[in-house]
Amino acid sequence: QVQLVESGGGSVQAGDSLRLSCAASGRSLGSYTMGWFRRAPGKEREFVAAISWYGSTEYADSVKGRFTISRDSAHKAVYLQMNSLKPEDTAVYACAAGSTFPIATSQIDYWGQGTQVIVSS
Repeated sequence: QVQLVESGGGSVQAGDSLRLSCAASGRSLGSYTMGWFRRAPGKEREFVAAISWYGSTEYADSVKGRFTISRDSAHKAVYLQMNSLKPEDTAVYACAAGSTFPIATSQIDYWGQGTQVIVSS
């Protein structure tokens, strides 16, 4: 069994940066694609970014050039560096571990509980 625990959320001003972390307990996630999703108030969950076990990445168009996903060499953590934050980035961000790349929600085995990000204008 794997548990994913996010941290690093908070309240910031537009233009600021935040770095989210997702730590995995239990087995190594070396063979999994790791991803970040977000859910804004009143909206559906949406994909943000993902990284395969071999380092390939994909991003939602809305965050390309601003967000960077990475993972540690031990495959026990994944990070999301968020720069130039906008009010529309306000959401609960959750990390996930899936078996496919590109990541597919139907193929996600583990979800974290999420961390809140609030961006004020």
